[in-house]
Amino acid sequence: MLYNADCIKGQLSHIFEFDGENGAVMVNNYDWIGKIDMVTFLRDYGKYIGINYMLAKDTVASRLDTGISFTEFAYTILQGIDFGHLYSNYDCKLQIGGSDQWGNITTGLEMIRKSNDENAKAFGMTIPLVTKADGTKFGKTEGGAIWLDPEKTTPYEFYQFWINTADADVVKYLKFFTFLSREVIEELEQSVQNEPHLRKAQKALGEEMTRLIHGQEALDQAIKISAALFSGEVKNLSAAEIKLGFKDVPSFERESKEDISLVDLIVEAKISPSKRQAREDIQNGAISINGEKVTDLQYVVTEAAKIEGEFILVRRGKKKYTLVK
Repeated sequence: MLYNADCIKGQLSHIFEFDGENGAVMVNNYDWIGKIDMVTFLRDYGKYIGINYMLAKDTVASRLDTGISFTEFAYTILQGIDFGHLYSNYDCKLQIGGSDQWGNITTGLEMIRKSNDENAKAFGMTIPLVTKADGTKFGKTEGGAIWLDPEKTTPYEFYQFWINTADADVVKYLKFFTFLSREVIEELEQSVQNEPHLRKAQKALGEEMTRLIHGQEALDQAIKISAALFSGEVKNLSAAEIKLGFKDVPSFERESKEDISLVDLIVEAKISPSKRQAREDIQNGAISINGEKVTDLQYVVTEAAKIEGEFILVRRGKKKYTLVK
């Protein structure tokens, strides 16, 4: 649990400053929730929240017919305890959350109102959930998740996610997620309408988001990989960059380290279905090794061809890549 909290703080440190007089403060609710036993929970907190109050919440009422566990039923009180603790110990008077958190936020307001004097004032603000143009929710439960952790979503994948945003969504995301000025976003919106093929808005979104979360160096690398893959000029990429850009392409692991003819290799790796087809592919210029087109039928692949001693990148046609290890 502490490890997870440290990881989250590390990710958020790219967005918030945690040091200094006005720095953000991150706390772990386990520090106070973890000390509450059942008797304390019922005696000191349960008394403030009535059953009728909880049953009136849409999130609870909508589940009564289909079933709701006590854990789910009581969760809103736990979140109310959190808001009350932040109010009393950190002078936190405003809780912000997605619209689906309205019930939990208002429980916190109720907890603060009943456990403090009449002058206690706290507020809640909810924001509509981010959705895609098709109405589905933008988030990990809907599939296609992106993570702030570069181990889960590499900076290149992160960048690609944003530049592949649909035209119908990109302006909304620029407003939600970036700090670009209103004037710049309006110009990008005009570009979406008048010259969508240039994808200026998507590129701006990808650059802003990747720079914010992973830094300028990671953004530069993501752009370099993207440009190389688009053009097919991969010979200037390092082994590490190829691993990032070709993370999901097919791979073939060859047991022998002996030299092999290119014809035999692409058949063995199932890049071409037969030797006859392999020869045709080579003669027609459809085969490239590490970004260099090969048309010599006598070409022999050696250990020296491996990029940084790790693998060989074979391309057939424009888009079919295979990593040979």
